[in-house]
Order: sequence, then C-alpha cells, then structure tokens
Amino acid sequence: MTAYELLVSGLKQFIPEVSPQAVDKLLRFSDLLLEKNKVMNLTAVTEPCEVVTRHFLDCASLAPYIKEGQTVLDVGTGAGFPGLPLAILCPGAQFTLLDAQRKRIDFLREVADALELLNVTPVHARAEEFALLHRASFDLAVSRAVAELRVLCELALPMVKVGGAFYAMKAADCKDEVEAASHAFALLGAPAAEVLRYTVPYDGVERVLVRLQKVAQTPDKYPRRFKKIQSSPL
Repeated sequence: MTAYELLVSGLKQFIPEVSPQAVDKLLRFSDLLLEKNKVMNLTAVTEPCEVVTRHFLDCASLAPYIKEGQTVLDVGTGAGFPGLPLAILCPGAQFTLLDAQRKRIDFLREVADALELLNVTPVHARAEEFALLHRASFDLAVSRAVAELRVLCELALPMVKVGGAFYAMKAADCKDEVEAASHAFALLGAPAAEVLRYTVPYDGVERVLVRLQKVAQTPDKYPRRFKKIQSSPL
C-alpha cells in the first residue's frame, strides 16, 4: 500500500470522516519532515509509509477526545507529535506546540505557514517556565513519549483547567509507571488515572493513552524548578 492508502484507511479507525484537505496536509507535512530530517535530527523514521504508521496513525488515536473549540497544549512537541497532526485532523480546536529547542519550533513554524494552519501556535519555552504565566489555561494537554509520568504530569497538569484532562501517550507496558505516579496525580489535582488501550493501524503495536481528568486546582508550588522535578519526582 502507498502512504496515501495507509493514511486514508488507517484514519478511518479513529475518525469516521476525514477531509481530502486533511489527508493532503498530512502527506505534505510528511514530505517537509523527511526533507528537514536530512539536516536536522527530528525522527528515526526515514520512509513516508513509516511516517504514516508510526507517527500519524498513532497520533490520530487522540482525535476522538478533542472537541470543537477546545484549547490544546502539546507538551514537549518535538517534531510536532502529536499536536501538529491533531491540528490538521481537528481544525476546530486551537493548538499550542511547546518545546524547549528553538530549532524544532522554527521548523514547526515553517510547517504551519506552509500548510496554512491558522489553529497552530508553536512556542519556544521550557514547560515549567511557560506554566508560570499559563496556569489553568488549556482545556486539554497532550504529550507523546517525553518523560516519565511523575515528571510529565507535574509539568503539564498545572496548565490544565479544572474539568479538563491530560492525555499522556505511553507504551503498553506502563502499568508500573502509572502506579508509581498515583501520588503525584493526587497532589496535582487529577487523582484517578484511566488507561485507554489501542492498537496502531498497520503497525500492530499496542499503546495506551493515560487519561488524567483534572478535578481540583494544582497547588501554586507546582511545577517546581526542573532540576528539582528530575532529582525528586513527586
């Protein structure tokens, strides 16, 4: 199957109807990603079909949980995953793509401009510093393979509104990691973790979304300085 065929078929497992424009933009993003990857380390994937199965279809698992009009923060977006594919698939939501490496953010700005994505704002900043001015500012936060959950939830949850949620994309065998982070979840205002399992189409890999529903405000002392978060996780 071609990259186009894999994408169209695979997306149907998560989204009933996908516009031709969204498919075209995703494939254009793939081209830009692989071209930039020749001079900058963005992904270990080097073939268009792999970009579709290992990146786009994995990220698409989050699309059913994003509603029209929501604000979504992608913490540690890297090469734009999962935020940029989701912005293409969910044009009615607003996405902030946050990363501490300026070169990555510069690339994402180039992509957003090239694809005319008006619902994407790439931001160069450290999460713990960005959180100081953006507490409880987003309906949802998402993150994909960035850090261990105790660290990740302290960075992300302070920026989620009460009533919102944080979705952490993780490997299927993350049970111990989720259990180890239960104390952190409670401290940060999201005591109950829901593990949602799915299989990436055509890749066959089982993965999970760890869903943290925020039910209380995060205490003002979180997030702490990053060195403290790393050296002494909650």
